[in-house]
Amino acid sequence: MEATLRVEQIVKRFRLSKKQQKIEHTKDPIKIAVNGLSFSAYAGEIYGLLGPNGAGKTTALRCISTLMKPDSGEIFLQGHSVKEDPEQVRRVIGFLTSDLKLEDFFTPNYLFDYFASLHGMEETVVQTSKKQLFDRFGIDRFAEVKVGELSTGMRQKVQIAIALVHDPAVVIFDEPTNGLDVLTAKVVTDYLLELKQQGKTIVISTHIFSLVEKICDRVGIIIDGALTEELTLSDATRKEADLEERFFQRVAESEGKRHA
Repeated sequence: MEATLRVEQIVKRFRLSKKQQKIEHTKDPIKIAVNGLSFSAYAGEIYGLLGPNGAGKTTALRCISTLMKPDSGEIFLQGHSVKEDPEQVRRVIGFLTSDLKLEDFFTPNYLFDYFASLHGMEETVVQTSKKQLFDRFGIDRFAEVKVGELSTGMRQKVQIAIALVHDPAVVIFDEPTNGLDVLTAKVVTDYLLELKQQGKTIVISTHIFSLVEKICDRVGIIIDGALTEELTLSDATRKEADLEERFFQRVAESEGKRHA
């Protein structure tokens, strides 16, 4: 089976200011955020990038989502190059990040229609999609409430609905349950599993072991921008060390190499 998403040896560097160098405890003006990262994801599976804060997860997802260009390497979604055909890639992905800020004075109704218009969707399709997603996430009762007056959980649900407005084949969520209460987090994870059953390709980043163990089919452990290990969740449970133990083993190995 051909992979829906192929990430091939991508590298992304950033230039650090003097202040950033001090924060990072380094004299090197260049930070390598993603360092030769490669992995693939398939239709009908949830792939997790598991790593600590600063590991390069968000940068990698931004490169996949065309928000950043990798300095080298390639990314393909449904055969389309992120570098060469970003517009086509944007048609097939839905991207959710905690950095997405919805304007407080707009309503969910207006925002959904606005983002649907950006995708050139027909009005009948928009209304059908809106009813389905608003009903699913309980947004219907708040459709005309300004975003600034919504709870954190409801704002997250609105963001998810907007990310999925065009029924994308590839769904990319950066820390999908970060900052959510347990009830809202369950709504989000349950829906990710529904999207998997629909045959979507789903990639999430997280630092939460329980989330990976609950919903992911495969997981890549990313440390210092590089993939240190990739395994299926069934492999993780069969081996001598569980996912958490394996993760901290890889962290210790990376720290050992750094200080060698």
